[in-house]
Amino acid sequence: MPHPGRVAVIGLDSATPQLLFDRFADDMPVLTALRRRSLWGPMRSVDPPITMPAWSCMMSGRTPGELGVYGFRDRAAHDYGPLAFATSHSIKAPRIWDEMTAAGRDSVVLGVPGTYPTTPIRGAMVSCFLAPSTKAQYTSPPDLRDEIEKLTGGYALDVENFRSPELARVSQQIFDLSEQRFQVARHLATTRDWEFLSFVDMGPDRLHHGFWKYCDPEHPRHEPGNPYVNLFRDYYRALDRHIGEFLACLPENTTVLVVSDHGAQPMVGGLFINEWLRREGLLVLAEEPAGPTPMSKAKVDWKRTTAWAEGGYYGRIFLNVEGREPHGTVPAREYQDTLDRIATALEQLPDDTGRPMGTRALRPDQLYPEVNGIAPDLLVYVGNLRWRALATLGMGQGLYTTENDTGPDHANHGDTGVFLLDSPGITPGRAEGLSLYDVAPTLRELLGLPGGRLPR
Repeated sequence: MPHPGRVAVIGLDSATPQLLFDRFADDMPVLTALRRRSLWGPMRSVDPPITMPAWSCMMSGRTPGELGVYGFRDRAAHDYGPLAFATSHSIKAPRIWDEMTAAGRDSVVLGVPGTYPTTPIRGAMVSCFLAPSTKAQYTSPPDLRDEIEKLTGGYALDVENFRSPELARVSQQIFDLSEQRFQVARHLATTRDWEFLSFVDMGPDRLHHGFWKYCDPEHPRHEPGNPYVNLFRDYYRALDRHIGEFLACLPENTTVLVVSDHGAQPMVGGLFINEWLRREGLLVLAEEPAGPTPMSKAKVDWKRTTAWAEGGYYGRIFLNVEGREPHGTVPAREYQDTLDRIATALEQLPDDTGRPMGTRALRPDQLYPEVNGIAPDLLVYVGNLRWRALATLGMGQGLYTTENDTGPDHANHGDTGVFLLDSPGITPGRAEGLSLYDVAPTLRELLGLPGGRLPR
């Protein structure tokens, strides 16, 4: 077992093996050199591969089912109301920094999704982009906020409205966000006592969602010769410089782990999943929408409705179960059969050209050893995550579209992120079969916490 020492985790939200390990390897000499001395490889994300809960799964070793968190928003009750936003209070399992605090050891946590509101730890915490603004108390201890604001001249929690046609503004803010995040990481790494440091840069995720079609010639809606064709390359070059500056500020023999929560890929299109439920006679409206209408504001005839959906990078289908929902129509004895019928129909649904779509409909009780909170009855990967699930009603476009329903977006999440571990005593080389669930036991092993295990 390696001697417990300092461990620094560089989190790159949405960092994708095809980009970091292949396409931009020559543009990222620092990361590529780090990879040569690391145990590294593509890393399978969680189901669903969503930022919230993936980072908390990574830092706790628990599944979304065990955490009871299935996305940024979850059902708070078996009713028909809008979903409730997940916060740090939604995460009941201890994460690595909580385990360090319990052991009387210092941590630094910066921008890790699922940390707002901040929770008391031994050390320092700057919470994530879920903080409503920098006027909120987004640091622990509280006086760290003034220090961060003075250092940065105005701390950026995120790229403002990154799903926007204002491409020049968004691209500049993505570059600025990453530069500032690494600046703060260097500051905390060199001014605080710590044995464990973990931070997340959301820049790659915002870049992918805002600019994939402009930078990837393989994207179905790529525009050759557009002014942003080299933006990915320029960004990853800048990111590599930031990584180099951060590594240079670390004490000698610090273990470094570079990870992402999920990957990314071109968004082929979108499926209006509630319109599909309507066509199947499973969702019945009491009143036709006058225009684009989110599911939470639609006039639904619940006494005649079998199922409804929420959208996003993956779809969530909820059954209207007798005795569970206020106006439930599905008898408990027919629950499994109803799910089977919906899952089979979705998986057989062709794309807009009539070709097989490859949709997968997954059941929580088959995915997770334990199902807490209120899970979707079905998790739907439209086109196996190549298509977005669109919940909006009243768009008047049939079932399929090439665009997103909540603002410009042409990337969808992929189920594979990255893992690079540079640690004294680790044998470098490519590892196969890495899982996001390997991260927490790896960190415990490196930090000398109970329950440690290195990936093989």
